[in-house]
Amino acid sequence: MLDGHVLLGWLGSCALLGLLACAPRPAHAYFGLTGNEPLTILPLTSEMEEAAVKAHYKVCDRLKLEKKQRRMCRRDPGVAETLMEAISMSALECQYQFRFERWNCTLEGRYRASLLKRGFKETAFLYAISSAGLTHAMAKACSAGRMERCTCDEAPDLENREAWQWGGCGDNLKYSNKFVKEFLGRKPNKDLRARVDFHNNLVGMKVIKAGVETTCKCHGVSGSCTVRTCWRQLSPFHEIGKQLKQKYETSLKVGSTTNEATGEGDISPPKKSIPGHSDQIPRTTDLVYIDDSPSFCMMSRYSPGTSGRKCYKDKNCDSICCGRGHNTQSRVVTRPCQCQVRWCCYVECKQCTQREEVYTCKD
Repeated sequence: MLDGHVLLGWLGSCALLGLLACAPRPAHAYFGLTGNEPLTILPLTSEMEEAAVKAHYKVCDRLKLEKKQRRMCRRDPGVAETLMEAISMSALECQYQFRFERWNCTLEGRYRASLLKRGFKETAFLYAISSAGLTHAMAKACSAGRMERCTCDEAPDLENREAWQWGGCGDNLKYSNKFVKEFLGRKPNKDLRARVDFHNNLVGMKVIKAGVETTCKCHGVSGSCTVRTCWRQLSPFHEIGKQLKQKYETSLKVGSTTNEATGEGDISPPKKSIPGHSDQIPRTTDLVYIDDSPSFCMMSRYSPGTSGRKCYKDKNCDSICCGRGHNTQSRVVTRPCQCQVRWCCYVECKQCTQREEVYTCKD
C-alpha cells in the first residue's frame, strides 16, 4: 500500500530543491516538433521511438517512486513529463505563497527530510500543493494531447446539453483524479500521521475540482448564440495556491479517535483542550496537522532561519526578523523605464537610475 509520503519524496527530490534540470519544457518540446518540419521526417522511425521510450523510463527511474508508481510512470510516455511539470509547478507556487513568511518553502537537503518527518501545518500545505499540482498537470496534459491514455474531457454532465454543442478541448479532471488517487494509494486506517497526510492530499485535489469552470463561445448569425461551443477549464494554478494558502492559515490541529462501528481510526480534535487551538471538528476541505510548528527564526533542522533574509520595512520586517531588528543598505539600481511600443514590432525603453534601500534581518 502506498501513502502520501511517497509523493513528497519525489517532489522533494527534484524541483523543490531548486534543481534547474527539473524545470518543465514548453509543451511542444515534449515531441521535439515546432509544426514547421517537412513531412519527410514523420513518422518517427523505430530507432527514434525506442530512444524516446528509454528516455522516459530513465526519468521514471530517477524519481523516488514506489514500485507501483514507477510502473504507472512507465506505462505512458506522457506521465514522466507530467510528473516533472507538477514538481516544478508545485515548488514555484509554494515559494511564491510563502515569499513573505519566516518559512519561505526552503526544502534544501536536510531541511526537507526533517520537515517531512513531522506533521507541521507547513507539511500539510506541502502535501496539498503537491497533490493539487499533479492533478492540475495531469488534467492539462490530457487536453494538450501529451498522454496516450487520455484526451479531452467529454463532460457528459453539462447542464442544458441539448442547447450546447460540445467543442473545444476541456481539461480532463475525471481521468486526472482517477490517476492521482491510484498513484497515491488507498486510505490508511491506523497510523494517524498517514491518515493526516492522505487527508491533506485529498484537500489539494478537492480545491482543483471546486475551481473547474465551464467556458462557452457563441456561434450564430450576427453573433447570436443559437449554438454554443463549451468546454471545461481548471482555474489557474496561482489561484489554487492562493486558496491552499488560505486553508493553511486556518488549518486545524487534530488527534486520533477510534470509530466504534468500524474499528478504524478517525481524525478528530485533540483530546486535551489546547489554548489558542479550536476544538472544531475538521471538515474534509480543511488542512489538518498534528505537531506545532517551530518558529523558523533561527537555523535548525527544519530551516536555515531568517538571518540575512530580505524583508520589507513597515510590512514584514518585525515578523520575519523575529524582533532582532534589521540592517539597512542603500544601493543604486538601473532599470528599464518609460517603455513604449513602437510600430510595429518592438518595445523601446529608457534606462532610469534610482537609489533604493534594502532591508535584511540581523543575525
